[in-house]
Amino acid sequence: MKDRKWGVAHIYASSNNTIITITDLTGAETISKCSGGMVTETDSKQSSPYAAMAAAQRAAEEAISKGITGVHVKIRAPGGIKSKQPGAGAQASIRALTRAGLEIGRIEDVTPIPHDGTRPKGGKRGRRV
Repeated sequence: MKDRKWGVAHIYASSNNTIITITDLTGAETISKCSGGMVTETDSKQSSPYAAMAAAQRAAEEAISKGITGVHVKIRAPGGIKSKQPGAGAQASIRALTRAGLEIGRIEDVTPIPHDGTRPKGGKRGRRV
């Protein structure tokens, strides 16, 4: 069996941007990183699935050149008092990592969930549109 070197792909997918960071298994050393803003000129396109795919492709190529063959994926949404659902770029970036030649191990959701934290903004009746 061929020798494999694993890493961890941290994908932060909000409604405004998608950030992909590939680290070693401990998470202490960053191997490669890229975001939607690094691959598109327009701010409004940072969170699009296309920008997420391009960012994941760029991060995966750099990781493969440094010897990583497989990644465990950790997906994170903003969480807390903000949105608990990951943005549009989360699934697209996982698909792009696979297409780039990385083997996918575990996929885990690491969105922070509050256990009675601070109040969300908007007042007693919420945001009235």
